[in-house]
Amino acid sequence: MGRAYSDITFTLAVRAMQTAMGSREMYAGFDQATDRQDRLRGREIAFIEQADHFFQATVSETGWPYVQHRGGPAGFLKVLDNKTLGFADFSGNVQYISVGNLKKDDRISLILVDYAEQVRLKLIGRARTVEVRDDPALIERLRSPGYNARIERAFIIDIEGYDWNCPQHITPRFTQAEIAQMTAPLQAQIRRLKEQAALAVPRAPLAELGAGPLALVVSGVRQLTPDVRAYELRAADGRPLPPVTAGAHLEVPVLLRDGGTAVRNYSIASDPRRTDSYEIAVLREEDSAGGSAGVHEHFRLGLILHCSLPRNHFALQPGSGPVLLIAGGIGITPIKAMAHELASQGRAFELHYAVGSRARAPFLGELAAQFGKQLFVHAADEGGRVVLDALVRKAPLDATLYVCGPMRMIDAVRDSVRLAGMGAARLHVERFGVVHGEGDRSIEVRLVRSGKAIQVASDQSILDAVEAAGVDAPSSCRTGDCGTCAVRVLEGVPQHRDTALSSWEKDEERKMCICVSRAAGDNLTLDL
Repeated sequence: MGRAYSDITFTLAVRAMQTAMGSREMYAGFDQATDRQDRLRGREIAFIEQADHFFQATVSETGWPYVQHRGGPAGFLKVLDNKTLGFADFSGNVQYISVGNLKKDDRISLILVDYAEQVRLKLIGRARTVEVRDDPALIERLRSPGYNARIERAFIIDIEGYDWNCPQHITPRFTQAEIAQMTAPLQAQIRRLKEQAALAVPRAPLAELGAGPLALVVSGVRQLTPDVRAYELRAADGRPLPPVTAGAHLEVPVLLRDGGTAVRNYSIASDPRRTDSYEIAVLREEDSAGGSAGVHEHFRLGLILHCSLPRNHFALQPGSGPVLLIAGGIGITPIKAMAHELASQGRAFELHYAVGSRARAPFLGELAAQFGKQLFVHAADEGGRVVLDALVRKAPLDATLYVCGPMRMIDAVRDSVRLAGMGAARLHVERFGVVHGEGDRSIEVRLVRSGKAIQVASDQSILDAVEAAGVDAPSSCRTGDCGTCAVRVLEGVPQHRDTALSSWEKDEERKMCICVSRAAGDNLTLDL
């Protein structure tokens, strides 16, 4: 019976050479093998499905072999069944040598290599091409989600035999993702050592920080909860501050753990009618890049902060109807300012404040004193979790909703609004924190104008990775609410998580906000 691979490749001349070199006996068992190895099994299928490239050989009508490299996202070579492979033929250098060869001779050979594991698989078979117009359904089956290269046709290969090659002489090589995974523990150790070194070296108190146009001095510090501090900011020159409306925020310079500087957005929580000072509140997050920890460690009385002028992407809409305010945790900061403004206008409102416990609820005492029965506290440790569906259902028909909190709260409110049949235009949201999903993975992002390919870790935003690579990218809110960081997507499918861009901007202009949005696949190419 024998193996199909040796039946085809061990010609008389090959067998004679094996005999002359003393290896014929080594391969004699191939001729008596009961397993033909002409159908793919679990090991072969798994190996093929993880491949992101292979080499293929075809034969010209003049008898010359032609070897071509084929590449794409992992899994672009697809196992259609245990005898058939298929892959999309992406637009390339338009020489069409392999396509032309197959018109005259359908024989094809493939070599797949895993350099990291020093393994390779050889396949031989017969191939045919299928044009896009002739079988659109097949083309869709072979398409790789998130990979937007233009498909010209499909290659379909009927497997006639395969063989696992020995690992000799395969030089180990590793992809960026593999290197990132292998070095992750080392990078984490380096970060820890840097943090320890930073703590060990005494630093002189900061006098000034930042380069924004608005110079503010820290004139007051209050410890609101064990992990939240409020900072009163006044004009460094003693003049009245620029007027603000409820929901406004400042871009505040901060010192990071690695000694670098960055800006972070903090909502102005004080009464918007005040012109002598702004107040922000900062939750210390130990797992962050160090911005909030830097605020707690370095913001002292007298420190001058060069901030942005106040901006507002979460403003109260004009009108006289009732308002439902919902805040989660530190999301109370813009909501508190809204309560002040609504009270000064005499508008009807309710403020629902979801907290883990009253002891860890910033501004709770002030809110209770100023807004009394309009404040409803939902403390989880008291069994008082907020029932969002019930809140939305009982809201007046002409009510407008404003929500600030973690993404899960915002998503829940959106679902409740949809189920209640309430118009989406009546809901206004602002989230805090970087938006990561449980299933997020590292991705590669190519920056066309900068000529760089960068790796974005699973817990890192594209914006942070771009800045870390030394590329200047415009940004503001860093939470997907303003659209300042929006860039054009040239290749790949974005996974939108912003609230700033319109459907037209996302679908027709192919823009994405790189501060929060990610890739639906493994790669993106950006006009940056």
